[in-house]
Amino acid sequence: MIDALVISNAVLWAVVLALLVAVFALARQVGILYERVAPMGALMIDAGPAVGEAAPRFDLPALGGGTVSVGAAAERSQLLFFLSPTCPVCKKLLPILKSIAGAESAWLRIVFASDGEAEEHAAFRRRAAIEAFPYLLSADLGMAFKVGKLPYAVLLDENGRVRAKGLVNSREQLESLFTAKEMNVASVQDFVGGHAGQGTRT
Repeated sequence: MIDALVISNAVLWAVVLALLVAVFALARQVGILYERVAPMGALMIDAGPAVGEAAPRFDLPALGGGTVSVGAAAERSQLLFFLSPTCPVCKKLLPILKSIAGAESAWLRIVFASDGEAEEHAAFRRRAAIEAFPYLLSADLGMAFKVGKLPYAVLLDENGRVRAKGLVNSREQLESLFTAKEMNVASVQDFVGGHAGQGTRT
């Protein structure tokens, strides 16, 4: 009887040690995979005004009154965020955009843009509590920037030039637009790809 208990305990300890080794090995593999995957920025689509070019110039009426200039020289950079009331990812990003607007207000102005019926967008604007932000309805604006999928963002600098753009699905992708502007590159992917290419040269 005692021998059976000793053997069963030894088997259990062997199983526990094997599981610990397996968990350690899996954790190590996850760490290696994490290191190999480069941070993904906004997915830039090769359409519309290129990074570095002057943005199309618009003077558009905003929901709630007033006029907003797009592509004009201004004191702050301008983030055009193209969205739709029926886009779930757009809705998910709204609290993040509010947070960014507060944190980066010294140099950045966020402008929402879409097209469609004014009443639908006015109701959406109230529900989302984004009345403090300019909200533009213009099919021509989306066509000028060749917006085909949502949510899409375009960062314009103080001189009205396109500094970064792309599809955005997360805070990290939104912030990658700001990083691209700071580093004076077209996109984070271009920067990472360029450095990866330099690292493989002999």
